[in-house]
Amino acid sequence: MLLINGKIITMTGKTYENGFVYADGSKISAVGDMHEIPGWLCESQEQEKQPVLDVDGAWVMPGLIDAHCHVGITEEKWGIAGDDCNEITLPLTPFLRAVDAVNPMDPAFHDAVSAGITSLMTGPGSSNIVGGQAVFLKVYGRCVNQMVVKAPAAMKVAFGENPKMNYGDKGKMPYSRMAIAGLLREELWKACCYKEKKDKGGINTGEEDFRMECWLPVLNKEIPLKAHVHRADDILTAISIAKEFNINITLDHCTEGHLVAGEIAESGFPVISGPGFAARSKIEVKNMNFKTAGILEKAGVKTAIMTDHPVSLVQYLPLCAGLCVKHGLSMEGGLKAVTINAAQICGVEERTGSLEEGKDADIAVFSGNPMEVFTRTLYTIIDGEIVYSFNKGVQKADNWI
Repeated sequence: MLLINGKIITMTGKTYENGFVYADGSKISAVGDMHEIPGWLCESQEQEKQPVLDVDGAWVMPGLIDAHCHVGITEEKWGIAGDDCNEITLPLTPFLRAVDAVNPMDPAFHDAVSAGITSLMTGPGSSNIVGGQAVFLKVYGRCVNQMVVKAPAAMKVAFGENPKMNYGDKGKMPYSRMAIAGLLREELWKACCYKEKKDKGGINTGEEDFRMECWLPVLNKEIPLKAHVHRADDILTAISIAKEFNINITLDHCTEGHLVAGEIAESGFPVISGPGFAARSKIEVKNMNFKTAGILEKAGVKTAIMTDHPVSLVQYLPLCAGLCVKHGLSMEGGLKAVTINAAQICGVEERTGSLEEGKDADIAVFSGNPMEVFTRTLYTIIDGEIVYSFNKGVQKADNWI
């Protein structure tokens, strides 16, 4: 596919006011200015009758990314029958895999495609101290295994009210924030002991502990802890535990992050901020504000924006970023928060998040700035194929019932 005459916003620091993007199959092969487009490329497209898409000045960006949601796991329409987000029977369940519960028929995938979103991180909820393993997916397909970009992509952990409410009321640990931190430390300590023993050859093939094996990618810094934290003290506890065990962590929600922005910046850990379009439904989100992302940006914290779908609907991701810009986040920061920053924080920047040679041909074409409410998604392209157009809707509707 050859896409021409667009405002190409690569998210690498380069913008071509009138440029092109060429995808050879599922990968981007060339990006540049229309004045520099190779003659052979146009001739090849014409001779081989391959698609040429003239977008006539529209904004062309990498497909948007929702860095934290529950699409496909907490399904719309189906209520409890379609809710597989939380296993509220044990507070520590690292062996659960989100990929086993994702339903590609969830209509939220359709909504994501229609909004120019091409990929997302979905995973367990925050009822448990350790909820299980998140997965990073493309948003288009019938078979979940064909949609996977990275699995596992993170290990979900949660601090604060949710684990307290779900277990304390049942007379089980955790009843307090002390218990949340204590049980997580114990779990990580056991995992470290297991890793040390395995590294020294004390555990042979066939003797592995299924539960402890799940922690090795975390301890090896291949994936981060994905920490549900709202209150400032929970944010700092999460940072402290990550430093104690020398592991990576993402600070998700980070509702009171603006109150401890300096401490977060000093930690070096990134933030996934949001959801903005949510009610202040519990005490720990009383200070929720769209200004948080902007304050974190000014402090030097790498920040992405999330919807936490279905808390905020996935299709409103670019509008959430826009409201953060309205309240202090830079325009560039808003676009980065749903593209390259999100990709880097999710550990998939080698595949997506920017328009560069060699990356997946996941492209969104907008009538203007996607963070503005009247902007239309004109085309969504995933792996080099047009899967949505404004005039025709989703191109392969057989992917949804």
